[in-house]
Amino acid sequence: MSDTSKRGFASMDEDKQREIASKGGKAAHEKGTAHEFTSEEAREAGRKGGETTSKDREFMAEIGRQGGKHSHRSDRDDNDEEGKGTQGGSREQHAKAGRQSHKNK
Repeated sequence: MSDTSKRGFASMDEDKQREIASKGGKAAHEKGTAHEFTSEEAREAGRKGGETTSKDREFMAEIGRQGGKHSHRSDRDDNDEEGKGTQGGSREQHAKAGRQSHKNK
């Protein structure tokens, strides 16, 4: 059996694939043969995809773990470019409020 892994469309650079696929899609639309989903068809496809994904309990558990890690991450403030890691104001505003609250004791 010959090695075909370095041949054809699949072996092309991703950008080149995207360019060719885009041309094909545009040509199909111009010709009038491209399928355009109705909102009902799109809704049904999304429902089927969601059912299929949610059947994979291991995958769903991993998604849950990632979400939990994100929502409980203590270093969230350090990764926020604007310094607004805490709900209700910036780090500077919270520091100022903290200094002021100590004056009131």
